[in-house]
Amino acid sequence: MKTEFSMPRGIEDCVSPGILIDADRVAGNIQKMLSTVAGNGARLRPHVKTHKMPDVIRMQVEAGIAKFKAATISEASMIATHGGRDVLLAYQPVGPNVALLTKLMQNHPTVSFATIVDHKDAVHQLATQMKNANLKMRVFIDIDCGMHRTGIPFGKSLHVLRDQIEKLMSLEYAGLHVYDGHLHQPVLENRRHETERIIQQVTDYDHEHSVGNVVGGGSPTFQFWAESTSWECSPGTTLFWDSGYATAFPELPYEIAATLLTRVISKPGKNLFCVDCGYKAVASEMPLKNRLTVIGLPDAEIISHSEEHMVLSSSRAEELQLGQPLLTFPRHVCPTMALHEHARIIRQGEVNAHRWPVTARNRSGIN
Repeated sequence: MKTEFSMPRGIEDCVSPGILIDADRVAGNIQKMLSTVAGNGARLRPHVKTHKMPDVIRMQVEAGIAKFKAATISEASMIATHGGRDVLLAYQPVGPNVALLTKLMQNHPTVSFATIVDHKDAVHQLATQMKNANLKMRVFIDIDCGMHRTGIPFGKSLHVLRDQIEKLMSLEYAGLHVYDGHLHQPVLENRRHETERIIQQVTDYDHEHSVGNVVGGGSPTFQFWAESTSWECSPGTTLFWDSGYATAFPELPYEIAATLLTRVISKPGKNLFCVDCGYKAVASEMPLKNRLTVIGLPDAEIISHSEEHMVLSSSRAEELQLGQPLLTFPRHVCPTMALHEHARIIRQGEVNAHRWPVTARNRSGIN
């Protein structure tokens, strides 16, 4: 894993714990995403769940990317408000979210919206809501290609659901959503083989039934979907990257653009130090030892983690001073971002006055 991330100038004015974003690295990652699809921005539908930030949306729009994928109504609203022209809600809307999605469409009549479905009841509720609002919704059928989280497999159930959609005037069948989030094989060729097996299933379906559009893959398999198909690709973590992906997939070219600033607040014992980075500041779904990496302290090991504190051990703990800033790489950047209201921005090695709000961490937000 690349661990180069120098302490930026101006760090003394940054409150900890807090997120720092290197905007130059984000711009570089966007260009690498575009290079993967041979510069064809129309093939990219990046997921916004990693960053949840209007500023990152605008950077992508300026680079020629107009289509995005969202997990929440709030994320979809953020996209529509800040320049996205085509929004896929890749989360089957149920309950009040159906009405919220309708309101969002009414608020942004020039933006194209779509969502995913995998069940006849969801189709019925969505169709009824659209009919009552005099709207028409594009829908992608969510395919379960092996993750067994949402979606339906290829076969009879898919045919029945598509037939139901195509008979409804208020819905428009748009294609398939195929997320292969279970593919994390560290060996490149193994991951490629499993991805191409899924792509072949979609291709076989296309030959028999004319698939329409396809939104496929995630960050670890992005390059395979880009190389082997002409369909849309939806990486997300590629924008910020993180130590989890950088460790698992060292062959991928993306740079870690987000770091978590913390400070030493106590030195409770020999080789021990405590920082202000509790699990309210960094994602804690990982095993204790994997939650973050301290840049410059390769032997640092997490001993305990609580709401506002993290205790670590290191042979270099005695060298650390109270109040000393430390930069860390969260193992999983996506849920870590959702814990912070804003990020300080680094450009050319210096923290500037700008703050990028993490707008869509507010799940109920809609514009």
